[in-house]
Amino acid sequence: MSASPFQPSFFERLDERADPIFYEQPRLLVHIDDDAIEAARRLYRELLPEGGDVLDLMSSYRSHMPPELCLHRLAGLGLNEVEMRKNNQLTDFVVHDLNADPRLPYDDRAFDGAVVTVSVQYMTRPVDTFREVRRVLKPDAPLIITYSNRMFPTKAVSIWRALDDRERAVLIRAYFREAGGFGEVAAEDRSIGGGPPHDPLYAVWARRGRDDDPVAKPVDPV
Repeated sequence: MSASPFQPSFFERLDERADPIFYEQPRLLVHIDDDAIEAARRLYRELLPEGGDVLDLMSSYRSHMPPELCLHRLAGLGLNEVEMRKNNQLTDFVVHDLNADPRLPYDDRAFDGAVVTVSVQYMTRPVDTFREVRRVLKPDAPLIITYSNRMFPTKAVSIWRALDDRERAVLIRAYFREAGGFGEVAAEDRSIGGGPPHDPLYAVWARRGRDDDPVAKPVDPV
């Protein structure tokens, strides 16, 4: 097995307090502007199946799902119960710290898709997390990562802060590659606001491997 290309220092943060402390106070607001939100909705409309079961990873106050998808299930996993209770698109949710334990409390092949909306920069164990997401996805289901140029800088990992927007897409591609079991990775600039002062919206996604691929093994606890 080849060595990981990622050094532990890549995932250090300016604020190393436990994440539940930082996110203890609810933030009942959106983290990108209306144009970026609409760009995310358009992407999810294209890639997620109508009436499907979707996992909203690192969920919060809003999920930005297009209502016409009529999802059967939108399961939220995040750090603040108040925010997720007020997210009227979620059908169910669980409070869980992925950085402390990347294992997901869901069955194998439970979801038709998964999204991480403008939060991937906070993952300190992204490869483990991507492997777990693969485990809970059905064959050919997408994992969709969207990001902008906003962040809580004290909680973003150091490698993210050091890169520009284009390089961040390369980083997420590497997460998919190291996790294994995903197909071709796509990366696009999905911005619709015409540049500053509007927020950009970038996307990187890939689909879980074929039905005859082995299911990814659950991640071991720390």
